[in-house]
Formats: sequence, C-alpha cells, structure tokens
Amino acid sequence: MTRQLVERELTPEGPRRERIKRGVRPRRTVTVNLAESPLAWLHARGHLTDRLFDAGEALRADYERAQLSASVTMRWDPVRARTTGERGLAPSERQIAARQRFDGAIRAAGGGLEDILWRVVCAGEALPEAEKTLGWPARSGKLVLRIALERVAEFYRIT
Repeated sequence: MTRQLVERELTPEGPRRERIKRGVRPRRTVTVNLAESPLAWLHARGHLTDRLFDAGEALRADYERAQLSASVTMRWDPVRARTTGERGLAPSERQIAARQRFDGAIRAAGGGLEDILWRVVCAGEALPEAEKTLGWPARSGKLVLRIALERVAEFYRIT
C-alpha cells in the first residue's frame, strides 16, 4: 500500500481536513496517512485486538468480493464459459457466496450496528465522521464498533 502523507492541524475535534495555509503556522499539526484504513489505524494504536481487526478485514473482503460498492462504469471483465476457480465456483457464484456471507455477518452484528460497520469497515469513513453523521456522542463509536466486530468475529468463527 502506498503512503499518502498530509499535514493537518490538530483541533479538539481531531485533525482538520483542510490543508494548512502557507505562512500561517498552527499551534500543533499531525501527519496523516490518507491511504490507511480507519480499521488499520485503530488496530495499530491498540484500540482493536487482532481478532477484531481480522473480523473487520473479513467483512470488508466479502463486501469487495460481492461488489456491493457503487459502480460508475461498464464492466469489461471477460466472460468465461468454464472456470477452475477456487472450490470449483464460477466468478458469479463466488460473488453470490460473498454477498451471502456479508449479509449473514451484518445480520449477526444485530440491529443498529450495521451502520457503524458499513461506514468504518466498508466505506472507510473515519470514526469521528461516522459518529457525527450518525448523531452519536464523541468517542462512543469505538465501543459500538468493538461490539459489532465481536459479533462479526463470532459469525466468521475467528478465534
């Protein structure tokens, strides 16, 4: 993964998104890697265990395999009549299986937790932004995300 480092001003709400203007020196800045996922950031700083991180990565992988994100262009993937894919499944069958696993994991997380899972794990939204969008108090998202990831880890049978 390539690093995309940007300097941002540190405010009480967290790093400010706008770039720092030239000549104006803020009190305190922080270097942010824009290519790093919020889940990896939480894991690297000890806020998530390996088990919870692996559960989040499994959910994100199924989200991507199921191709659930918005598509803005035509697909130019070659059509294959016969495949020797993993476990003998055709690409469309693997996509359907990933969708079923994703839906099962979201159901296992329970009502009210799918929003934070999707925003942070699948969409890559930062935790403070997800909290603000959902109308939650500051620093509450981390606890709720941990609960949701525990349930997802149980679903994927991650020990």
